[in-house]
Amino acid sequence: MRGDAHAHTLVAPADLDSALALLADNKGHRVLAGGTDVMVAFERGLLRDARLISIWQLDELRGIATVGRHLTIGALTTYTDLIESSLVAEHAPTLAAAARDTAAVAIRNRGTIGGNIANASPAADLPPALLVHDCEVELRSASGARWVDYAGFHTGYKTTVMRPDELIVRVRVPLVDAPMRHFYRKVGTRRAQAISKVCISASVRRGHDVRIAFGSVAPTVVRARIVERELASALAAGLLSTEAVSRIVALGVAEARPIDDIRSTAEYRGRVTRNLLRECLMSFVA
Repeated sequence: MRGDAHAHTLVAPADLDSALALLADNKGHRVLAGGTDVMVAFERGLLRDARLISIWQLDELRGIATVGRHLTIGALTTYTDLIESSLVAEHAPTLAAAARDTAAVAIRNRGTIGGNIANASPAADLPPALLVHDCEVELRSASGARWVDYAGFHTGYKTTVMRPDELIVRVRVPLVDAPMRHFYRKVGTRRAQAISKVCISASVRRGHDVRIAFGSVAPTVVRARIVERELASALAAGLLSTEAVSRIVALGVAEARPIDDIRSTAEYRGRVTRNLLRECLMSFVA
């Protein structure tokens, strides 16, 4: 059943301060950025929020730049912006790879990094890449701003540390001086426009400084810290043998703890996680 447009009101504040003032009045709202999630809910008759606050026109939330020792990305940066940015390609290549694997061109032109984070779907494509790049998220309200480590941003399925009066305004990525090798793979029901069943993102810096994260396997994105430690040790010692790969892969499946849900089964996710992680590890040996 499609939603009824008359059941919703839309407000489009002219600037960020006005938007934050609207969020501060605690009257209930739904923030509308690119609309790729909100409009799906509306089409299905599942959009319960009567009050929509559009932030699409707020240029204060756009832009990609290096500021000090960080790459900063505005919350309204689209997937297409990420793909086309030379700064993202240089400093956060896994994030660009994840954006390229997201949906179709129309969605990539409207979907935003801030909306993807705020929607808090465990099947989203960007979160594993955000984790491996040690991202932080700036949350701002009328009363002030705070930076939150993305590793602690999601507290459960579709839940976050954001308060109702807060808005995601920026994401920042620490700049890395050393060369970086990266890996990103996503498995869905088809190659294009598919919600992932399993995705994995990884990076190796300075030869053996490892980050690995899994998406779409659990209620939240999973940082694989046990796998990271084991792989870092093996790479540092130059001992990433076939036996070591098999052992680390088994640890990775256990750490991911794949679940059953509407998109897939735990058994299938376990097999795919095993295969993707093995491919990832072998890519860092070559």
